[in-house]
Amino acid sequence: MFENLSLLALQQYWWILVSILAALFVFLTFVQGGQTLIYQIGKTEDEKTMLLNTLGRKWEFTFTTLVTFGGAFFASFPLFYSTSFGGAYWVWLAILIAFVIQAVSYEYRKKPSNFLGQKTFEIFLVINGVLGTLLVGTAVGTFFNGAEFSLNNMNQVDWQTPFRGLEAVLTFHNVALGLTVLFLSRVLGNLYFIFTIDNEIIVERARKTLFLCSIPFLLFFLYFVIALLLKQGYAVNPETGEVFMEKYKYLHNIIEMPVNTLILLLGVVGVLWGIISTVLMKSNKGFWFAGTGTVLVVFALFLLAGFNNTAFYPSNFDLQSSLTLQNASSSKFTLVAMSYVSLLIPFVLAYITYFWRAMNRKKITDEEMKSESHVY
Repeated sequence: MFENLSLLALQQYWWILVSILAALFVFLTFVQGGQTLIYQIGKTEDEKTMLLNTLGRKWEFTFTTLVTFGGAFFASFPLFYSTSFGGAYWVWLAILIAFVIQAVSYEYRKKPSNFLGQKTFEIFLVINGVLGTLLVGTAVGTFFNGAEFSLNNMNQVDWQTPFRGLEAVLTFHNVALGLTVLFLSRVLGNLYFIFTIDNEIIVERARKTLFLCSIPFLLFFLYFVIALLLKQGYAVNPETGEVFMEKYKYLHNIIEMPVNTLILLLGVVGVLWGIISTVLMKSNKGFWFAGTGTVLVVFALFLLAGFNNTAFYPSNFDLQSSLTLQNASSSKFTLVAMSYVSLLIPFVLAYITYFWRAMNRKKITDEEMKSESHVY
């Protein structure tokens, strides 16, 4: 089946899979966003315990999806993996540390032998929530704004700054995407609290905080999208593979990829409806509208970055070192073999869905936390 596809079709298939994983990861950052809210919404120890336990039941999904995203990139586009992870290693190391302290914090926050103190691990969770989302969003911003690297004839990366990827924060458009992801995660975190916790005080605080988080999220998102559509983009000549700058490249992608544009618009509507229905109509189901919308928007943005003859990881130092679906992918043999493995994905998703529903069968209450044997 897959062996009958062209190499380009396989490359596009794997970019779609990578985009789906990226979209699911951003959706799952509601855990990180919720962690940044524990002191705003949880005013007592019992309230913080409820907040962290509803998040604690899902934190492994976020971490696992991030690792799977990296693994899929390694298998399908190894030149990106070696260029970004091997060249911009300071930013990826910072992201890794942020997620490692999250895992430690959930497991040790309530341990009786916790010599660092409970508050220390709570602060670690806040740090993970802020840095994890901000840095990931800023790093993905380089897909549209480029990075400072070059490749030699052996495809070895030569990073042009000693900051190894951290220089991305000097481009505000990158930071705007990072701040968009941060505040989106806080929006989703509030919606998830409303959806899963049976406590009127917490739910009311979450509704108020949701409104406050939605304003900066929408402002940064609008800025990112408008600036993206008006900027030059990194186009690829499909005949020669030459990379060149094209005015309004991403606007052209929007026009020339109507199905993807429809997906983007549906996603935006879903996120907005999730917020509006929760704030104005007091719905407790807004999490699923906003979550589905998030997946659609992120998926569409990744397709904008890689499809329609666009360099998905451009180099500002040497345009011809920019990475495209064609020059960064694995061999056809590897892509075919991995494509058969990818057929297991629906079974994995079914497994995750089953346990997600099992863990969310009942809303969390204060009484449950006092009787539960394992509490984060």
